[in-house]
Amino acid sequence: MPKVPNINHQRAVNALEKAGFWIARQRKHITMTNGTRIITIPRANPINSYTMAGIIKDAGISIEEFKKLL
Repeated sequence: MPKVPNINHQRAVNALEKAGFWIARQRKHITMTNGTRIITIPRANPINSYTMAGIIKDAGISIEEFKKLL
């Protein structure tokens, strides 16, 4: 499994917006949806690589696709 980089939460949000997600709610965490899937992104800088890998998996995209969106 390819390694996911530790990235800023805003870069993750921007990449997921390119993948078709939009921000549904912003509080201590950012909740995003694409109409069928709901993902939650912590406001951490940087986001832990294990946490980011789980978010990418929940979004239904591969790590390679996510790296291209960055």
